[in-house]
Amino acid sequence: MRWRWSRPVHTLSGLLLICLALAGCSRGLVIDTSHTARGQDSRVQYVILHYTSSNSARALNTLTLGEVSSHYLIDANPPTIYRLVDENRRAWHAGDSSWQGRTWLNASSIGIEIVHPGYHDTSEGRQWQPWDQAQIDRLIPLLQDILQRHGLPPERVIGHSDIAPQRKLDPGPLFPWQQLAEAGVAIWPDAARVTQYQHLLGGQTPPLAWFEMALERFGYSLAARPGQTNATRNVIAAFQMRFRPARHDGLPDAETAAILAALVPGSFAEISRVSEFTVPPAPTITLP
Repeated sequence: MRWRWSRPVHTLSGLLLICLALAGCSRGLVIDTSHTARGQDSRVQYVILHYTSSNSARALNTLTLGEVSSHYLIDANPPTIYRLVDENRRAWHAGDSSWQGRTWLNASSIGIEIVHPGYHDTSEGRQWQPWDQAQIDRLIPLLQDILQRHGLPPERVIGHSDIAPQRKLDPGPLFPWQQLAEAGVAIWPDAARVTQYQHLLGGQTPPLAWFEMALERFGYSLAARPGQTNATRNVIAAFQMRFRPARHDGLPDAETAAILAALVPGSFAEISRVSEFTVPPAPTITLP
């Protein structure tokens, strides 16, 4: 009888060992996360704003079924925020792009598309369409949330026309950048500083070389396509659409220079170095 009982005991022990071995294997790769490196930040460095130049249905179809995509889409009627791509994944919204020396910004940015027609070309010229305030009211808290979570300053919110001025116009000259700046999710030049620089310039326009230097220092790329002769003008137009939308013809002038100098610290002093005329030194302006 003892022999008859001992065999099942040995069998059970073997099964137990097998089960324990299988349990150990089922744990797979074990990674200890008890230590965290101090030297790190978010992979997201920019938030890029676009308009769809199409209606809601077409935009959703393009951004979900096509080759292009964005992390968010802000619809209209009613304004709704759709998340189309998780923020930890790359969306295909920026294309051939550059800002502050970084290129191909899909990998380092969050894209937000806003349903908006853009413009219509008519016999009387290009007609830009106004923005829906309800959509902007959805956009601002979304930007506040993104910037807070990724530890980004407001100057990291930029437009598609900033990163691709040779081929893109969105979000266009009617986009309310100043309102976003007042909400802390974009930047805007200080009016007192712009006025002071205009006074010091006395209506004189700095040379093109100064504009190119200051625009590149601000973040723009002036790279031209093969055979292209209007690259700098397109960049100036992109800057004007954002910060001086009343006139965005791409032609340098004293007002554009004053705005640019107000946004690029130290650039005003460079005017005398690259021009034949001398501008007075800019006084220290105490901002409120």
